[in-house]
Amino acid sequence: MMKLPCEIIVSQLLPTARGALAKELVKVHGYTQIEVAGKFGVTSAAVSQYINGLRGGNPLIDGSSYREQFYREISDSADRISAGEDITVELCCLCVFFKESGMLQEIYSKKGSEKPISQCMECPRKNMVPPRSIPRA
Repeated sequence: MMKLPCEIIVSQLLPTARGALAKELVKVHGYTQIEVAGKFGVTSAAVSQYINGLRGGNPLIDGSSYREQFYREISDSADRISAGEDITVELCCLCVFFKESGMLQEIYSKKGSEKPISQCMECPRKNMVPPRSIPRA
């Protein structure tokens, strides 16, 4: 059975993005774990697990040809969050990056599918996401 793009994003990509964002916000921007937890809507224990690598890692991303671009996007998102941007907007922007960069298709293929990933419907939050140019690798 073919998974929907959103299922792959939620199970494979978003946890790693949240973990990387948590690390970046704490280590680079000086947020406390409690502040990050409040922004993410999780407990500070969950943020601690993100920071210590017990939650949110994905070897498919670290082995991806999009790895460097992914972590640049995370860094840029953390900068914008630190400057006051809403976390929801930034996570939506990361979702757009996953789809438009080709990273989602690559992860889908690495999970064993030879078929192209099915197309998404237009995201209901698309009107929240500021247009950004997403370079392809």
